[in-house]
Amino acid sequence: MAESPGARRAPRTRSGLVYDDSVHTDVDPMREPVPAKNAADLKKFATLGIVTKADLLVHYPWRYADSREVTDIASLAIGLNVALIARVRGAQMKHAARTGRPRVEATITDGNRSLSLVIFTANEGIATWHLGRLAVGELGLFSGEINVFNGRLQLANPVYQILGSVEDEARAMEEAEWPIPIYPATKGLDSESIRATLRKVLDPLTEADVPDPVPPEIREARGLGSRLKALRDVHVPREETDVHRGQARLRYEEAFVLQAELARRRARAQREASTARPPRAGGLLEAFDARLPFDLTPGQVLAGAQIGDDLALDRPMQRLLQGEVGSGKTVVALRAMLQVIDAGGQAVMLAPTSVLAAQHVRTLRTLLGELAEGGMLGGSEIGTRVALLTGAQGAAERKTNLLDAASGQAGIVVGTHALLSSPVQFADLGLVVIDEQHKFGVEQRGALLAKAKNAPHLLVTTATPIPRTVAMTVFGELEISELREVPSGRSGITTHVVPVDSPAWMDRTWRRVGEEVARGGRAFVVCARIDPDDDALTNEDDGDDLYLDDDEATTVAQATTAGARPPKRPLRAVLEVVETLRQDDRLGGAAVGVLHGRMSGEEKDRAIADFASGATPVLVSTTVIEVGVDVPAATVMVVLDAHVFGLSQLHQLRGRIGRGREPGICLLVSGAPDGSTATQRLEALAATTDGFELARVDLLLRREGDVLGAAQSGRRGALRFLRVVSDGAVIDRARDDARGLVDADPELTPWPALRGAIEDQLADGREEFLGRT
Repeated sequence: MAESPGARRAPRTRSGLVYDDSVHTDVDPMREPVPAKNAADLKKFATLGIVTKADLLVHYPWRYADSREVTDIASLAIGLNVALIARVRGAQMKHAARTGRPRVEATITDGNRSLSLVIFTANEGIATWHLGRLAVGELGLFSGEINVFNGRLQLANPVYQILGSVEDEARAMEEAEWPIPIYPATKGLDSESIRATLRKVLDPLTEADVPDPVPPEIREARGLGSRLKALRDVHVPREETDVHRGQARLRYEEAFVLQAELARRRARAQREASTARPPRAGGLLEAFDARLPFDLTPGQVLAGAQIGDDLALDRPMQRLLQGEVGSGKTVVALRAMLQVIDAGGQAVMLAPTSVLAAQHVRTLRTLLGELAEGGMLGGSEIGTRVALLTGAQGAAERKTNLLDAASGQAGIVVGTHALLSSPVQFADLGLVVIDEQHKFGVEQRGALLAKAKNAPHLLVTTATPIPRTVAMTVFGELEISELREVPSGRSGITTHVVPVDSPAWMDRTWRRVGEEVARGGRAFVVCARIDPDDDALTNEDDGDDLYLDDDEATTVAQATTAGARPPKRPLRAVLEVVETLRQDDRLGGAAVGVLHGRMSGEEKDRAIADFASGATPVLVSTTVIEVGVDVPAATVMVVLDAHVFGLSQLHQLRGRIGRGREPGICLLVSGAPDGSTATQRLEALAATTDGFELARVDLLLRREGDVLGAAQSGRRGALRFLRVVSDGAVIDRARDDARGLVDADPELTPWPALRGAIEDQLADGREEFLGRT
């Protein structure tokens, strides 16, 4: 269907340099193809993600060569890193006697002395290309490290750029003293060629050509230059301070654009009508608090007050509750649910797995006691019911629970994705609690919220602590409550890294398991795979990839590139380990159970119940037990092949032990080499049980793209300069500024360049990333 004359096409360039069609009627020159010489060069640029001129301008240098002091050839010495202004005296192609590989040998001079150059190439075509550039008389800037060959100094494989004719020499000499940007390059397209093409695009631009998403009043208040000035600072710096200034400006812009969209979404949510759910005297919440056998921690009291105040308002609460493993998030969430029930509403809790959903139901019913038996014999007169809905339920049980949810008899409904299906209805849904929010997409959350008459209140919980700076970026729409204290009565956990190739350590590991079981404890044994024949290194229970250590990933990548099949890594598997341990005398004849994601819901429930009762005091499992499984008698955990797990996942696994009066011990069996990233992760875990500190370490060890999700990795719209781990102050300022604009106009109508930049980033795949907040 043809587009109507008045229709507005969304910008699609991936750079953030977006023209808003409602303002600019001419074709955006930034959307024109990159000015490559031919189709082959266009393909080379495309391999770097560069298709348009705008893409080229955000292909930032990854480092800068130091040319503040141009070296005199007479002062050269072996091992010296130099930058030379010199003319080409001659160049020729030669071939290696043994392999026949071509190389270019050239001589350059500063007018007094000469120096040899050698450039090794993969084929004669590349060598011929270099010969064309190194024509006699050309003036160039040559940089690299001086070495010696056959007793003569030479510059091997230099980074060089041809500066121009004799008429341009004065300007060339001036520019030669500037820092030299070095760009990510590809085969047949080197850094200097990228730089030359980029200058053709950048040099003629004016301020009108580069819309700035940061409004002038904010730039002035923050002491920031324009976007064009920042691009010139990073691509054509005259000194190091230019680079720092340009990067700081672009860093702020990245934070500002992201925070503007988060603020806009937050404002939209705040405009929705919601039902106020204030506390009620003499209700379920008061009765629950009275029966609690322990005192709430200060963090639980504060978080409860923040949530209670939000629920009492007639606009939807949007709050993140994050806490240390075992910090009591379930109690805080339950108190919020009871406040909503007291006000006539219902609460629903969405969990990522059926095991976790069933565990939540058991926990809630235990905490509530007779308060969870409303309308039943022996139940409280003011009580309610807790219903469970999962895909693995039988028809009769499911029908009963569906009726309880629809009639309102079940004030609390817990379930998995089954809650999203159309048969599930509620009498008056007032609060949605999403456990482990990152497991769910925006469509799934929306399907659940749509089951309420008015916009329900939303409480997101996560047992994976993240630093506040990251939370402000990833969960920018939500207010944040933190639980850092662990309730009293919990014992500590000691963690040790066990080298898999040490027979003595491994023997002691299994003997320790036997000792703990003999004392009445329970032992988890965690494996990365279910079956020994499984090749995939994946977490089949939750969908999170296990990942190779950087060193291992490099080895696999090299093997793949060479055409070889990556070596099969001997990871231990559940079905294998179960059989081995059942025959291991060191366990003293203890029964060994099994739990993994291919089992039915009933089988999983039975496995956990047998483990908790002591019928099978040793449980061999995948990471299906990562969150939610609460067995106070569990005192020991052995994680096999711990080096393939992430740090936060290991911390969650460790949180399954030491939840009672007895101390816990976690044994991380690893085959990672000393000094590897995997070993650093394990050593960090052994050094502390502070989840927030571990989150900080984890983020330092990982790529920034991993922090923000797949949509942030390897894209033009990805964060290039902003580091959410360390740039908290920048994020704070950007959020304040962005919220000010959104308060003035939630749709950002006066700032088309900012709206264009947001649309551009969302079109690049960040919509789903933001939706997960």
